[in-house]
Amino acid sequence: MARRVTVYEVGPRDGLQNEAKVVATGDKLALLAALARAGLPRIEATSFVSPRWIPQLADAADVVAALPAVPGVTYGALVPNAKGLERLEDALRRAGPGHPPVTAAVFLSASETHNRKNLDRTIAQTLAELEALVPALRGHGLEVRGYVSTVWGCPYEGAVDPARAAGIVDRLLALGCEQVSLGDTIGVGNPDQTRRILDLLLRRARPEQLALHMHDTRGAALANVLAGLEAGIRTFDAAIGGLGGCPYAPGASGNLATEDLVYMLDGMGFETGVRWKELVAAGALAERLVGRRLPGKALQAELARAGG
Repeated sequence: MARRVTVYEVGPRDGLQNEAKVVATGDKLALLAALARAGLPRIEATSFVSPRWIPQLADAADVVAALPAVPGVTYGALVPNAKGLERLEDALRRAGPGHPPVTAAVFLSASETHNRKNLDRTIAQTLAELEALVPALRGHGLEVRGYVSTVWGCPYEGAVDPARAAGIVDRLLALGCEQVSLGDTIGVGNPDQTRRILDLLLRRARPEQLALHMHDTRGAALANVLAGLEAGIRTFDAAIGGLGGCPYAPGASGNLATEDLVYMLDGMGFETGVRWKELVAAGALAERLVGRRLPGKALQAELARAGG
């Protein structure tokens, strides 16, 4: 198996958007800098979703305009529509020449009910909008990543036919998304299910075109990552300390913790480029910023050892 794995950090966006406490812009930038110092090559920084929907990320333009430039680090931002693209472009202009590379992300769900709750549109309506948005993003020189939520199951509909996700992945790749991240939004997946989903999707996409975004609601995220590794997937989303959840998925707990993922990958001999000591320091900072104990097991083990 190829030994290089990309850990795609989503905590500053997917994590902080679910926190009751609004983290100050300067503190977000400090967290982004700490994650970059840890060697994470891809860090999703914020979202240009309407501040009315996600007030925790209302400062998206200020964050993007001041992203810390670190060699080898690319940042990401969710861009839901043409207005979001306009806001992103304004932020990049403010940043000026030489700003760090930024990837745009678009998103929808594999289940109709979750898509309506999240985007107030049907899947068909969302895809029709993306037919204009994705080429527009690429026309501005932006790499585009797609997210498909509720691939393993929906909090409203239950089981989701993998063929639904397969059809959406086909469309997103045809539109020009370089990669599509598959989300187990409510953390119901098991390794056998993951193998079946990937067996279907890898008939139509190359392994590098797919990523896994597992939530650890039931403690199975790492087991599903292992199934993904065996299938050839080499990009996995994770959030520092296990931050996150989903505001439109009742009962969904945090993402797979970055430290838990890196600890397992390092122990198995995979190359991530992530520096462990700096990663733990970033996790400790995230915990201080949100003002609560984070659920990541490896983080808590390291903090306990340091304190003991």
